[in-house]
Amino acid sequence: MAVNEIIAKEAREKKGWWQAYKWLILRRLSQISILGLFMMIPICKWLSPALGIETDCTLGWILKGNLSSSKLFNTIPMTDPTLFLQMLASGFWHMTKEAIIGAAIILVFYLIVGGRVFCSWVCPVNIVTDAAFWLRNKLKIRGGTRFSRNVRYWMLGMVLVLAAVTGSLAYELVNPVSMLHRGLFFGMSLGWFVIAGVFLFDLLITKRGWCTHICPMGAFYGLIGKVSPLRVRADDRKACDDCGECYVVCPEAHILKPVLKGEKTGVAPVILAGGCTNCGRCIDVCAEEVFHFGLRDMNVYDIKKQ
Repeated sequence: MAVNEIIAKEAREKKGWWQAYKWLILRRLSQISILGLFMMIPICKWLSPALGIETDCTLGWILKGNLSSSKLFNTIPMTDPTLFLQMLASGFWHMTKEAIIGAAIILVFYLIVGGRVFCSWVCPVNIVTDAAFWLRNKLKIRGGTRFSRNVRYWMLGMVLVLAAVTGSLAYELVNPVSMLHRGLFFGMSLGWFVIAGVFLFDLLITKRGWCTHICPMGAFYGLIGKVSPLRVRADDRKACDDCGECYVVCPEAHILKPVLKGEKTGVAPVILAGGCTNCGRCIDVCAEEVFHFGLRDMNVYDIKKQ
């Protein structure tokens, strides 16, 4: 039986369909809704003349811009911190006040909710890589090239060095996140090849290759996620029956074992690793309800043990 057919089967039987897929569905709604908010103005400008309706589409602005730089309600600036770092590295010191404030707002937000929440709840490329993971399991493709998880940090460093050497935001020209987002508005063109490359890389080269091993944006958000108070906890880890389904669905499965088996080694029952995306799939698929969202224990015990 294929992995896709057995994952969450026991959870569905014990908890019901909604509880077995709740966080997955909410993530997809979040990703699609954010894209939808960005696309409201282009859609309005296309529909109005097509329907023969005269309207000021700008009145409907909720999110204007893109995932690199945008405004909420045409007032609150938001700047991707990795883009901000590239701007600094490229020597663009005379940044606008809005860019600085926008980067600070986003940085504080992800410091609170978990840096890699961006990866699982916002980034549209996550939908592409999840589709590759689903098809990989469907086709029973096993094995693949092994990459160190430190590669993404090297990638982040290379992106900043490239910006410093070229004096430009060179990486943004090939950044799959930026290309996919721009492509949805203005047509994919070369973007199709980049997104197809990410999909095929995850499908044929290595499982969860781009998001887990390569993406420099994920590397940066992982760094700030290490101190976030919102965590996935495993307070009921004694109930774990070692079914292994959480390991299958988790994009960073290596972070689960120390916590699940930590009672013997003294590791606290909370995932403190910055790699955790707070996607909630481990919560969904666990029939024994071992996992749940909660807050980190702000004490020496947790800090020392992980």
